[in-house]
Amino acid sequence: MSAGRLIAVVGPSGVGKDSVIAGIMAARPDLRLVRRVITRAPELGGEEYVPATVAEFEAMAARGAFCIRWGAHGLYYGIPAWTVTAVQEGAECLANFSRGALDEAARIFPRLKVLHITATPETLARRLANRGRESEAEIAARLTRSTDPLPEGLDVTEIPNDGTLDAAVALALAALQPVRA
Repeated sequence: MSAGRLIAVVGPSGVGKDSVIAGIMAARPDLRLVRRVITRAPELGGEEYVPATVAEFEAMAARGAFCIRWGAHGLYYGIPAWTVTAVQEGAECLANFSRGALDEAARIFPRLKVLHITATPETLARRLANRGRESEAEIAARLTRSTDPLPEGLDVTEIPNDGTLDAAVALALAALQPVRA
């Protein structure tokens, strides 16, 4: 069986990563969705994730439950260790990811594909305000990070998401197709 790949969806908060991921999964049920473990309360919604307390997360990490983990915005995130085996066995796994963890992901997943979802600062600010999870100061802090560069040398496709969701999903799906001679 040929090696699979990890498809990491990255982009700033409010850019629509969860919506693009849902669109990709609807069109490509052959992909395996990686549900991250997050130290966020389950009632806060957003992506499909496994909620954990900080103590639970730390215990999981000590048991080797994650192949990659990181902290951001006062939360901890973990990619389940089973993802490595699934990719080695040929699965294409799709995960909401952090730009800061991409270098580590590239070391673990040689065929890493990155979908970088982008939007204008105005679009991001509006979306962050509409979801109602953060104060104006927290939104401003997130917007300053939205222009941080991605690590060099990765297989990255930029997916603008200022227009319709269907357009962004179509671009993402096209980026996942094999190159044809």
